Amino acid sequence: MAAEARFDEAVHGVVRLRVCGILARLGSTEFALLRDTLGVSDPTLSKHLKQLENAGYLKLVKGPGLGGRTRTWAELTDAGRAAFDGHVAFLREVIDTDPVARDGES
Repeated sequence: MAAEARFDEAVHGVVRLRVCGILARLGSTEFALLRDTLGVSDPTLSKHLKQLENAGYLKLVKGPGLGGRTRTWAELTDAGRAAFDGHVAFLREVIDTDPVARDGES
C-alpha cells in the first residue's frame, strides 16, 4: 500500500530527513554511526533525535557498549516510518515534472 503523501514538519528538517532515511534503510542504528555518516556534532544530532523522539517518530535505546561505555541506538517507530514514507511521497509529488502524469496536461 502506498503511503499517503503529506508534508511533515518534524521530518522535513535536513538532518531529521536524513536520519529517517538512514533508519528506514538500516533499522536500529548506533548514535556514532549516525553522527559520522551525517557529519554533525554530538549536540546537533542529539537535538534532532530528541525532536523526532518527542514527535513519537523514533525510539532511543541505551545499552552497554565496548569498554563499559553506554551506547545509544535509534530506530524508527511505526508512526515514524509512516511519517517518513508520507513525507517522501509528498516530496515526490512536488518534484513530479512529467506532464503526461499530471492529468494529460502538456
